[in-house]
Amino acid sequence: MNKIIFINRYFYPDHSATSQLLSDLAFDLGANGANVCVITSRQVYDDPAAELRATETVHGVKIIRVWTARFGRQHLWGRALDYLTFYFTAAWQLAITAARGDTIVAKTDPPLISVVAAIVARLRGAILINWVQDMFPEVASALNVKVVAMLGPLLLAARNFSLRVARFNVVLGERMAQRVIAQGIAPGRIRIIHNWSDGGDIEPIEAEANPLRKEWELQDKFVVGYSGNMGRAHEFATLVDAAAALAQDPRIIFLFIGGGAQREWIEAEVRRRGLRNVVFKPYQPRDQLTLSFGVPDVHVITLLPELEGLIVPSKFYGIAAAGRPMLNIGDTEGEIATLLKTESCGYTRPIGDVSGVVDVLQAMLNDDESRRRMGANARGAFERRFDKKLALVEWRQLLGIGVAAASPGKQDPHRGSAS
Repeated sequence: MNKIIFINRYFYPDHSATSQLLSDLAFDLGANGANVCVITSRQVYDDPAAELRATETVHGVKIIRVWTARFGRQHLWGRALDYLTFYFTAAWQLAITAARGDTIVAKTDPPLISVVAAIVARLRGAILINWVQDMFPEVASALNVKVVAMLGPLLLAARNFSLRVARFNVVLGERMAQRVIAQGIAPGRIRIIHNWSDGGDIEPIEAEANPLRKEWELQDKFVVGYSGNMGRAHEFATLVDAAAALAQDPRIIFLFIGGGAQREWIEAEVRRRGLRNVVFKPYQPRDQLTLSFGVPDVHVITLLPELEGLIVPSKFYGIAAAGRPMLNIGDTEGEIATLLKTESCGYTRPIGDVSGVVDVLQAMLNDDESRRRMGANARGAFERRFDKKLALVEWRQLLGIGVAAASPGKQDPHRGSAS
């Protein structure tokens, strides 16, 4: 039996977003009789000192963890060394693991691992599928990473080589599909499969039934929540300004759950302004997501407009599973904005539109019925389009096509095909 080989820097038991998605998919395929192998690192995303076992089999999936440097994410040079060593050790392991007819699925951590996978796939006669979580080097260029700016054309050419030679490139939305097509990749080689959440793990919960609201002393508050990574791809000044504008309304609390590069700035700005209507909490365990996603009455999503089509905020799926309405701060014609409009489950306001954000929050505060309706719409959209079980079926179909060597030039009826 031919193998399905995944390559990504993080995998179970790590709990980072890309790891959880990959773990869900790999274990599902293993449970359905596929011969699955994962090549990954021995690291944990938020603990560089941790070292996992070199090899083991979990739920029918063979896990091979290669050695890498372990400097972690605190310094750019350390992260670069972690990446570099993973490229070399993972490439070697992939070369000795892959055989003719195997399918290699390359995610995008570290950046350009698809190039390594493309070279090995060609040498070994394997099939390549790229699972594009974000588009590098475009993301780094948009965020003004100087080293990437200098090497941009070379890195782009290498990345595009890996897209061209792949049987399929799996992207996360229509805007990302158009970005890939704009690089000269044939639409027939592109499939849209959204990321997901588990509708069994995250379910709607009424505020009065949520013990976290009591534990965090938010029982009688209207909670505006941001949950997840507070990274450089997002914009928080508009939300902090809105919190300042609403500081005298004792009914409203702004809740930040998670961490990331910008959390320190947000906390410092809240202290500088003396805002008492902002609360911070750490990342919550996966088995507590129904409760943590259920705390806010409305969730905030934000993405820099220049990153539209390069990244799709995955928090959308968890929020929708929780049945909560959303306020998106970003491009009013972007991927999330389109979803909110299509599914009638939230609003979008542009970055810098503080008065617009304040107006939306006050309107939602004063209209329980509308807020509940949007939350129900969000859960309905989730069950129809974004539940884990739906995405896993799409992936099984795609990998079945790949193993059967279907022609990438033919447009199949798969609902995630690009056009």
